[in-house]
Amino acid sequence: MDHIKAIPKASVNGNIRRVRITMQMTFIIPVVVLALLVLAAIFAPLLAPYPSTQTSLPNRLLPPFFITGGSTAHFLGTDLVGRDILSRVFYGARISLSVSLIVILITSIIGTILGIMAGYLGGRADTGLMRITDVALAFPQILIALLLAVVLGPSFRTVVLALSILGWAPYARLIRGEVLRVREADFIAQARIIGSSTLRIMIKHIFPNVVNPLIIIATMSVGLVILTESILSYLGAGIPPPNPSWGSMVSDGRNLIDKAWWISVFPGMAIGLVVLSGNFLGDWIRDKLDPRLRQL
Repeated sequence: MDHIKAIPKASVNGNIRRVRITMQMTFIIPVVVLALLVLAAIFAPLLAPYPSTQTSLPNRLLPPFFITGGSTAHFLGTDLVGRDILSRVFYGARISLSVSLIVILITSIIGTILGIMAGYLGGRADTGLMRITDVALAFPQILIALLLAVVLGPSFRTVVLALSILGWAPYARLIRGEVLRVREADFIAQARIIGSSTLRIMIKHIFPNVVNPLIIIATMSVGLVILTESILSYLGAGIPPPNPSWGSMVSDGRNLIDKAWWISVFPGMAIGLVVLSGNFLGDWIRDKLDPRLRQL
């Protein structure tokens, strides 16, 4: 119709350009933050100006350098016993990253295996595995961790075990849904016709088709695992002192937040940045792997 004006091509191109820039930024910024986390974890002994457990009572509760009374010798200040906050943040990154990678590796392997088995085999196997998954999803991880901390004592192993016992359930649920969609495809039927075994079909034909959602959920789990580990350390069920953990550092400063806020704020900011970066990167990967958005 003549009276309806067409949308200017320049306007459309401008919108597409803005979408592309936004998608690039949601990739670049999280990658930079997570890369800095990895570098801080790997090179913590070189980057940290002091050992993470070194105390200095004469220098206790020094403020950051940009506040009156602060010093560049302790860039982000010190805690109640004079330990350097910047050094402990660097070493805390090492612990947080180690816990996150180990837990994600364990839970993704278990969840993927159970999800593929449930989705492809169906029947009683599917019903039984999904009921177990429902129980795991309904049970609070924090409670399990607290119970393990009482029985085994707070430690690195306790944190990894507590987060791995139930952490596989979201993977299993997601992968099972993807397998239900894939198993009806023609190439699966053809593999059955030529006599491929069930194990071969699951490994060679099913697994490659669930890798994309697996990557997405694993990426988005980085921040969640670090946040959960921090909560456990905050509650005293995580990494035991004097080893630095972002959660335990936040806990150390909770009673001093009115006069020494930097003890809790800087590790809290590190937790927030990593959680947001993991979520943004997961969203970017999901959008990138979505065929409906690949044309942008």
